[in-house]
Amino acid sequence: MASWLPETLFEIVGQGPAPSKDYYQLLVTRSQVTFRWWKISLRSEYRSTKPGETKETHEDFLRNSHLQVQIALIFGARILDYVLNLCEGKFDFLERLSDDLLLRILSYLDLEDIARLSQTSRRFAKLCTSGKLWEQIVQSACDHITPEMRALAQEMGWRQMFFTNKLQLQRHLRKRIQQQGSQRSSEL
Repeated sequence: MASWLPETLFEIVGQGPAPSKDYYQLLVTRSQVTFRWWKISLRSEYRSTKPGETKETHEDFLRNSHLQVQIALIFGARILDYVLNLCEGKFDFLERLSDDLLLRILSYLDLEDIARLSQTSRRFAKLCTSGKLWEQIVQSACDHITPEMRALAQEMGWRQMFFTNKLQLQRHLRKRIQQQGSQRSSEL
């Protein structure tokens, strides 16, 4: 399965914790971990400092606690855990799927499963509440969506439309149609 993976598994750049102005890059490929840094300082003694780089195999990185601490300080413990998992061969294939493909998959889940999945990560929380997902869910639940219903969903949101009862939706649609009719008559 690892052969399906691209050469670059993970990359992140960022600035060191305050008061540091230094920049860092962490790059994980199939075979190695590369850590780069750029010293940013107004002090004259650091002006001639050249960028630095450390390259290690996955096995060496797993044994290098000093480098792991640096990465945790700069990028956080969650990033370090993710990189450690990559180096141990634990790949998150769901993370590599496109949002469109994940939305397509999510549209087949039960509502309870969508609610649970939204609590697993920020990415899934965003996808599980996205208008695209709820548009797909509404379309699969309804036989026909009129242009008025589509316009109302754009206003109130597809998710809100799904959870609004039929009587309230009919009232919203009637009100919207009346407003459009009064706008047309005032334009004439």
